[in-house]
Amino acid sequence: GSSWDKCDFETNLCKALPEFNLHPVWIRRNGQSGMGPPYSDHSGNESAYFLSLSSEMQSSSATLRTNVFLPTDEEHICQIRFHYWVSQMSGALMVGLQKHSEDTITNIWQVSGELRNQWNVNNITINSTEKYQV
Repeated sequence: GSSWDKCDFETNLCKALPEFNLHPVWIRRNGQSGMGPPYSDHSGNESAYFLSLSSEMQSSSATLRTNVFLPTDEEHICQIRFHYWVSQMSGALMVGLQKHSEDTITNIWQVSGELRNQWNVNNITINSTEKYQV
């Protein structure tokens, strides 16, 4: 059987831990927060929460790191489905994979400069023989 962990940011950051520096980079907000688009989540709900980059973050990078996932096997591959919104795009939105034994992060997906100002959805399938973070 498959087990789903759903994270919707309604109450907290859902184990997606920002790598904190002095200023909060990721802001948990909804479409009614007065911070500009998007004015709703991917389902059109204006009061539903999502994470947004703070406006000061024009130049540098911002990372969200998941909790540690256990190794996958033939029966249990991990599929991560996420919705994303891109407004002005100068940089790239990337998903990286860091395995337990490695110091480096391997880029497994990225988008840049397309489908702006609308919600998009993506599925990533991960197969790992050891613990990992995304």
